[in-house]
Amino acid sequence: MAEKSPQGPRERYRAQVRAEIKEHAREQIATAGASALSLNAIAKQMGMSGPALYRYFAGRDELITELVRDAYRSLADAFRAAAAPGADAAGLAHALRDWALADPQRYFLVYGTPVPGYHAPDDITRIAAEIMTTLLDAFTPPPPGDSGGPLQEHLAGHRDWAGDHPAPPAALRRALAFWTRLHGALSLELAGHFSGMGFDPAVLFAAELDSVLER
Repeated sequence: MAEKSPQGPRERYRAQVRAEIKEHAREQIATAGASALSLNAIAKQMGMSGPALYRYFAGRDELITELVRDAYRSLADAFRAAAAPGADAAGLAHALRDWALADPQRYFLVYGTPVPGYHAPDDITRIAAEIMTTLLDAFTPPPPGDSGGPLQEHLAGHRDWAGDHPAPPAALRRALAFWTRLHGALSLELAGHFSGMGFDPAVLFAAELDSVLER
């Protein structure tokens, strides 16, 4: 395999400017949300004209795509590290919470309210599927005698969300419960809805995890 040729000064400068634009975009999203993202405002902060900035990102959607791609990629990497041989679903849960708490706005960019008018390209969908595959692997095979119920019966014939993964219905049910319940607890915590309620969200998260894993 041929080695990648080193970047020249122009390419390095372009990469630096794109990274700076993305950092300003993250700050703007943290202040006003992704729907308020403005390339013209970022250009003004950087002392650039609007047309000059558009040489680095063709528009708002391209910039959002870069940020969403970075977010999904970082979570996929965190999951991969947590899914080392001998690890279990609990490791993925703690990796998810650590990742979310490290940057709440990054979390909400991919798991919060969708940005109006924005549609993610196929490569981001593939990264999201990679995350789900790692999760399904952690629940396959399910424990012997794992009970089902209406949801498990339903998922036996409604498994498009699992892609080509061969997980049996019991594994699908456990993985989906893990994903929805832990995201529910995380979303409420990160949005500040537990403030003033007098309990530790980490203890709630751990209890939800124990319940999902049926300990």
